[in-house]
Amino acid sequence: MRALLLTNPKATSTNRRTRDVLVRALGAEVDLTVEQTGYRGHAAVLAATAREKGFDVVAVLGGDGTINEAVNGMAGGDGPPPALIVIPGGSANVFARALGLPNDPVEATGAVLEAIREDRRRTVSLGQAFWEDRADGPAGRYFTFCAGMGYDAEVVRAVEGLRGAGYKASPGRYVHTALRHYLMTDRHHPALRLELPHRPPVDGVFMAIISNTAPWTWLGDRPVNPTPWAGFDTGLDLLGMRRMGTAAMLRLVGQIVGERVGLPRGGYLVHVHDEEEFTITAARPTAFQLDGDYLGECERVRFRSVPSALQVLV
Repeated sequence: MRALLLTNPKATSTNRRTRDVLVRALGAEVDLTVEQTGYRGHAAVLAATAREKGFDVVAVLGGDGTINEAVNGMAGGDGPPPALIVIPGGSANVFARALGLPNDPVEATGAVLEAIREDRRRTVSLGQAFWEDRADGPAGRYFTFCAGMGYDAEVVRAVEGLRGAGYKASPGRYVHTALRHYLMTDRHHPALRLELPHRPPVDGVFMAIISNTAPWTWLGDRPVNPTPWAGFDTGLDLLGMRRMGTAAMLRLVGQIVGERVGLPRGGYLVHVHDEEEFTITAARPTAFQLDGDYLGECERVRFRSVPSALQVLV
């Protein structure tokens, strides 16, 4: 089995010694080539090259951003893509933990080695988004676990700014940033409209969270579950908010954070489950994110589910 391992030297939860141990362990099981990412988008280039060269597996040691890039390099095109191996190395590792992997990279490598020996694979769906980039024109990108427009994407944008200034993207940082940004966001003029096939459009939406799986793990070990019915074996789910007042927000947070499992309730909420495709339009440029990566402001994004898109050794 020929495998390409992509390592992110800036990954939050690994160091050089740990990476060396993991490389030796994987190299004992597969014909391993190791590449280190050097810039934003590099993992996509390397993964696409691995596909062209006929590698059987692309393994990623990094966070959700590096995984997303690799998936976008692998997916699409003619014929089946290489299988994917995920070893968590970031601060949140949402995709890895949604697959049931331990958050510790050494423990996760042990689980992955078992999967390699037993050829244990899981087929997962992906989400895909299409939008108009102001600078480059039409754009499209896959996502593994979530996308968002509105308030949550604004928080992601703010956290990315803090990371660029040298701050660590910890769960506490996300919470503090979300609280601070909530006080500054427009809670009176909703910009979003949800358009679904064969249904009337839904206007007056402040925030839309699109999910490909559940739960998420932004807050350390505490699950975040806005769309509890979402899964890698179904289409896309969505949770939208039509009110952003303090009472509405506190009620929603109380329903989606923690071990409680159930569909969030409230007349101000919009639910979509297992949809193949839908579109969100915005009355003004609105923040947009995929897998926790801020992609700018958009006025129209089409989302679709891509079933059975990848095989993951897990």
